[in-house]
Amino acid sequence: MQQPRWVDAAAVRRIVSPDRARRLIRCELADGLDPASDPARRVAGVGDGQLLVMPATKGRSAGVKVVSVAPGNPDRGLERIQALYVLLDADTLTPSVLIDGTAVTSLRTPAVSAVAMDVLAPDEVGSAVIFGSGPQALGHAEALLAIRHTSSVTVVGRRGDAARATAQRISGLATTHRLSTRGITVDDPQVEAAVREAQVVVTATSAATPVLDDDWVADGACVVAIGSHEPHRRELGSGLLGRSLVVVEDIGTAHREAGDVILAAAQGALDWADVHTLADLVLGRVERASDRPNVFKSVGMAWQDLVIAEHLARP
Repeated sequence: MQQPRWVDAAAVRRIVSPDRARRLIRCELADGLDPASDPARRVAGVGDGQLLVMPATKGRSAGVKVVSVAPGNPDRGLERIQALYVLLDADTLTPSVLIDGTAVTSLRTPAVSAVAMDVLAPDEVGSAVIFGSGPQALGHAEALLAIRHTSSVTVVGRRGDAARATAQRISGLATTHRLSTRGITVDDPQVEAAVREAQVVVTATSAATPVLDDDWVADGACVVAIGSHEPHRRELGSGLLGRSLVVVEDIGTAHREAGDVILAAAQGALDWADVHTLADLVLGRVERASDRPNVFKSVGMAWQDLVIAEHLARP
């Protein structure tokens, strides 16, 4: 077998910008890609963590991402989520390219969120709140700034030093205007006011229970929840889901993995018949609500990785 070409994290960022990733994801949906065709994610428990296998096929390409989730890694100075992506020829199933899968995940997750935010968020986003201080917090800030002229970002974290460090990194992302940032802890009394004033709220945490109160989010605001892919975990409460326009990547996948939606429906706060898909947004079948919050719940799907990997593999 010929040695597969290696694409490292630096090359991933150099070849595909965050906004280019957004446009690639959006284009695939606009061209008719059906997320429901994705095979279900396979999950195996390993100690306190998980091993995930995410295969996908499209056209002349196939690929699989192998992901490890180790909750204790940050205390060891390692990333909580690590991954490797293998791109194959769909006819021969010969591995052709190996890619830093962690970098792919860090790129495509905010890109998918940005596709939703571009429809669900108001045209004017003066302030945003991001729960979480890891790589996805930074990536979602960058994705938001590529589509909206945001002037204030508040980072909310369990540890004040981590939240402040992420806020400082976000402050350097704005190149066309002055961006005010701050980092505060989850128990800071300023959190509620920040959320109530925000036009965009992102939850990118490892929490198993809601990280904000149901009534904090203003009508017309956009909430993006990306922290969990497990049916028993949630970052958003049933009350918030029940009074919101709710969008997911795919209905079948959400039934298996989107705990925020699953639990809200089980508690009678939300009807699955009222849940929309990301393709509905892209194809104009549903529009942003101004009289209630807009929630996009993402669990991450294999087709998204393949879209990015295909572009990275081009000569």
